[in-house]
Amino acid sequence: QVQLVESGGGSVQAGGSLRLSCVAFGDTYSSMWMGWFRQAPGKEREGVAAIYTGGSNIYYADSVKGRFTISQDNAKNTLYLQMNSLKPEDTASYYCAARYQYIGTWDLWRTYKFWGQGTQVTVSS
Repeated sequence: QVQLVESGGGSVQAGGSLRLSCVAFGDTYSSMWMGWFRQAPGKEREGVAAIYTGGSNIYYADSVKGRFTISQDNAKNTLYLQMNSLKPEDTASYYCAARYQYIGTWDLWRTYKFWGQGTQVTVSS
């Protein structure tokens, strides 16, 4: 089992920045798929970004390309999401997720087994 704990959410004005962190505990391995998903009230969960820690594979949703950066620190078992130029439409609960195997494309949330509790991001205009 893997436990994931997110932090770093908050309230910012449009154009501001936030950095989310996700620390993994338990049966972690060097090669895992880890991603950030978000869900706003009344909307479906969507993939934001993902990384395959065993290689150089990085993926982003079109809506965040050029603004968000996903990265990892293997020594700390930590995943990051640097969010710049935030927009009101980025407002959502953000979740860290992980899976061991490739069982679908990066943005299919149902393929991820382990989930964090979520951290709220609110962007005001």
